[in-house]
Amino acid sequence: MSVFTAAADQSLCSPLSVLGKDVTVPLVTGGEVTYAALDYAASAPALQRVWDDVAAYAPYYGSVHRGAGYLSQLSTDLFENSRATVAEFLGCRADDQVIFTRSTTDSLNLLAAVVPADCQVFVYETEHHASLLPWRDARVTYLNAPRTPAQAVETLERALADRDPHGPALVCVTGASNVTGELWPVKELAAAAHAHGARIVLDAAQLAPHHPVDIAELDVDWVAFSGHKLYAPFGSGVLAGRADWLQDAEPYLAGGGASRKVARRTDGGVDVEWHSTAARHEAGSPNVIGVYSIASACKALTEAGFDNLVAREQHLVTAVRAGLAAVPEVTVLSLFGDDAPRVGVISFVVEGWNSSHFAAALSAEYGIGVRDGLFCAHPLVRTLLGSDPQEVGECGAPEAEPGAPSLNAIRVSFGAGTPDEHIERFVRAVKELVSKGAQWKYRTEDGRCVPDRGAAQL
Repeated sequence: MSVFTAAADQSLCSPLSVLGKDVTVPLVTGGEVTYAALDYAASAPALQRVWDDVAAYAPYYGSVHRGAGYLSQLSTDLFENSRATVAEFLGCRADDQVIFTRSTTDSLNLLAAVVPADCQVFVYETEHHASLLPWRDARVTYLNAPRTPAQAVETLERALADRDPHGPALVCVTGASNVTGELWPVKELAAAAHAHGARIVLDAAQLAPHHPVDIAELDVDWVAFSGHKLYAPFGSGVLAGRADWLQDAEPYLAGGGASRKVARRTDGGVDVEWHSTAARHEAGSPNVIGVYSIASACKALTEAGFDNLVAREQHLVTAVRAGLAAVPEVTVLSLFGDDAPRVGVISFVVEGWNSSHFAAALSAEYGIGVRDGLFCAHPLVRTLLGSDPQEVGECGAPEAEPGAPSLNAIRVSFGAGTPDEHIERFVRAVKELVSKGAQWKYRTEDGRCVPDRGAAQL
C-alpha cells in the first residue's frame, strides 16, 4: 500500500518544477530509472523558474559597478535590485545590510573576520562546521549538545551569565539541523542572547529553503544562507544584518569595489578610503548570475507560498518517518525527540549495515541519491551515535568496507521539488535492502563503497 493517500495528495500543492526531474540513471542490475534526488541538504536542484530567469538575462550579462555601457548599467540595476529582493525575503530592518558572498561558509567567515578583537563567541557542538570553525581569532566557548529546545536556551543562558559582561559577545546557532532536520528555538535563543548583552547570528542554510526567515520577527542580528540550498545554482551566499561591526572592520577582501578612494602618499605608501556600504566586503567582480539566481529563488518561493510548501513537506516528512519506523533495524537520529518539529532532513543508521554500503546500494540498485558520512557536523553525529564527540571523525575509506562497523550515518533530504514517487521508492528500497539484502557485491574504491562491476549479481 502506498504511504500516500489520494485525499492527502488532493489537499496539497504540487512539487515545484526543478531541473533534472526527468533525468534517468543506469541501475547495476540492468535498465534505467528516473533519478530520485534525495540529497537536498547538500545541494538542492535548481528551480526551473530560476534557470529560465537566468537564461533570459544571460545575453545581457555585463560587469556591474564598472561601466557606462547599457549592459553594465542593466546588470548593475539587476544586481542591486536582487539585493533589495533578498532584503525583503529576509524581512530585513531598514538599516540592515545585505552582503553577497560565495556560501554560508563564506558568510560566517566574513562575520568572523569583522567581530571585535575581544569578542567571546558561543557555539553549540551541534553546529555544521561552517558555523563551528570560523571563529579562530575569537575567544570561543563550545556548548554541549542540548536534548530539548528548553535545555538549549538554559545552556546558553548559563554560559552567558558566566561571561565577562563588559566585552562584546556573539552567539552562533543553526535554524534547522543539517543532520536531524530539527528546528531550533531561534527566537528564544535571540532573546536570551540580547538579555545578556550578546548578539546572535543565525545559520539559515537549512532553514531558509523550508521555512520563512524573518530577521526582524526572530530578532536576530545576522542571517547567513547559501543559494545552492535555496534552489539557486552558481555558488552565491548571503550575510544580512546589522551594519556597525561590518562598517567598523577592515574589508574582508582588499581590492577593487571595496575601495572608494586610493591615493599615493608622499612617503611612497598608499591611502585608502573604504566603502561603508555592503560594497566594503564585496571586493572584485561579483557573481552577478549567482546573485540574480538567489533573488529569483526568493521570489519563486514567496510566490509559491511557504504555508503550502511547508504543508507538503511535512506530508513527506511524515511518510518517511512512518516508513523508517516500520523497520526495526533502522534507528533515526534525533536530539529533541520524535515530536520535535523538523524540515525534510532525516539521518539514520541501519543495524548490520555499513552506512556507505547502504547508501551505495540505494544508488546503484534503486537510482536514489542520498548522503552518508558525518555531514560536516562531526561532533554532533558522534554524539548522536553514542561515541565520544571529541573523537576525530573521518568520512570514507576507514569505515567503508561493506559489513564493517560504521560510525557514520545515512541522510535523506528533500524539499519543494520532491515528487511523492521518490519518497515511496526510498521507503520501499529501505525495506527491501533490510529484509532481502543487496543484489550486488560492493567494494571500497577511493574511500567510497561502489558496486563491484566484475562481480556477479548475488
